[in-house]
Amino acid sequence: MAVSERRAERKREILEATRALFDERGVRDAQIEDIAQAVGINRAIIYRHFSGKEELFAETLVSYLEELEGLLAQADDTDAAPDARLGYLTTEFFDFGARLPAFVDCAQALLRRRGDELLEEVSEAVMISLGTAMTACLSHVVRILQDGVEAGEFVVRDPDLLANIFYTQALGVLNLVNLQLTVRKHNAGLPVTDSVPFDEVKSLMSVAAVAMARGRS
Repeated sequence: MAVSERRAERKREILEATRALFDERGVRDAQIEDIAQAVGINRAIIYRHFSGKEELFAETLVSYLEELEGLLAQADDTDAAPDARLGYLTTEFFDFGARLPAFVDCAQALLRRRGDELLEEVSEAVMISLGTAMTACLSHVVRILQDGVEAGEFVVRDPDLLANIFYTQALGVLNLVNLQLTVRKHNAGLPVTDSVPFDEVKSLMSVAAVAMARGRS
């Protein structure tokens, strides 16, 4: 096996171990040492393949996004009305995020960084890979928004921008779903906590997405 092939194989092993640990323990509890141990290498070798933790997170997120893209493609019924199609994709996204909370944590970990900081810490090649995976997912939403505009159902000036807003909003709400905790004011004036009804949250977000797409010009 050539050196380049061995390097690519080792990188694939690291990414697979990272994804497995994320899914098993969550992003915050998966340490670089654990990933190295799972692959059977020294942690220093990981940094020969990735510039740092952010780059490792970015490439692992690509794995999640590629899986999500396939599910979104299956969920989009092009024979249905645009509002129904947008609801289908919203539901699919929430089911995916609830099933794989590490996806939400991984995506949020990168979103918490400023764009210029991320560009300094993640190589251009990885950023292109991440951007390609993200746009592949968002393209399904963009297409629905464009179809809705053409049908006169939606009023959206910039479908790409709105699709990005949907993505970040949904990740934020999924944090609430995974937290499983809301607060409200009790009759006595003290705050009390409630659980989070996932199906209701999912339904509300579908309604909200359609309402935003139908917004005024």
